[in-house]
Amino acid sequence: MREEAISGYRDRRGGDRRGGYAADSADPDAVAVADAFVLEDEVLLQARALAEHAGTQAVSPGTGAALRLLCAALGAKAVAEIGTGTGVSGIYLLRGMRPDGVLTTVDVEPDLQRQAREAFAAAGFAANRARMIPGFALEVLPRLADGQYDLVFCDGDAEQAVAYLGEALRLLRPGGVVCLGGAGDVAEPILRTVLNELRERTELRPALLPVGDGLLCAVRA
Repeated sequence: MREEAISGYRDRRGGDRRGGYAADSADPDAVAVADAFVLEDEVLLQARALAEHAGTQAVSPGTGAALRLLCAALGAKAVAEIGTGTGVSGIYLLRGMRPDGVLTTVDVEPDLQRQAREAFAAAGFAANRARMIPGFALEVLPRLADGQYDLVFCDGDAEQAVAYLGEALRLLRPGGVVCLGGAGDVAEPILRTVLNELRERTELRPALLPVGDGLLCAVRA
């Protein structure tokens, strides 16, 4: 399957390309290749199956790999996550973090967090590597300390994206990274608002990564 996705992408790379960039926006083949490149183990596949059964959307393999990469590049010790789900994104984040790093993850569904905790244990992470906080993100995040987080991943209610962004930037240390999942549908007014705000803030260095359904990231200078 991985070979088919990669070879199929090579066969269909034509089109109007300017400076190596396809002018027809994000190439779905490229997204498929990013996902096919990632080898998910049994723990991740099980957590993904639980997410599907629960009716909640987990991050794509390509998105997870990008989050893992960012955590590793940052040497992340403290990461905050909005939207625990069944632990798919959390496993990727933890696998990129330092061995003594702690993931603080917030979700309104305690049962999903229970499943995520079991997934983290199955992945070999000690219980103290993840701090699970049940509740609404905009009620929980104000209780977290300013400027203490290396990365904040927002994967919650898209309608709250602007408010999430404000809280995430408060939590980040200088040089930290904020990531917003599900940011690829730029036709959505709320996402356009977030995109414009990130581009206009001089202290941020943003990029929209074409993985999964779009991963909007920005480094805080």
